[in-house]
Amino acid sequence: MVVKLLTIDLHLPGRSSLKEKRFVLSSVKTRLRRQFNVAVSEVDHHDKWQRAKLAVVTVSVDGAMAESTCDKVIKFLERDHRLAVLECIQEIR
Repeated sequence: MVVKLLTIDLHLPGRSSLKEKRFVLSSVKTRLRRQFNVAVSEVDHHDKWQRAKLAVVTVSVDGAMAESTCDKVIKFLERDHRLAVLECIQEIR
């Protein structure tokens, strides 16, 4: 069993309130859960309008499958025009 953790630092340009930020993040988190069957949580920058840090976790029977899922998650986020990926840290646990 392989557990892979992605810690993703995001910039949400053009957001002027926490309500706008939450709207975007809620949509992104729901789509990640449904499309990639991962666990997602906001773990930092809770009080900043244009920043967010997400933790994304996947569990798989082998490393290649976990790596593939994480690559797809990153590409998905990079294609979303509502946000920009600033940094992504990957850990295997």
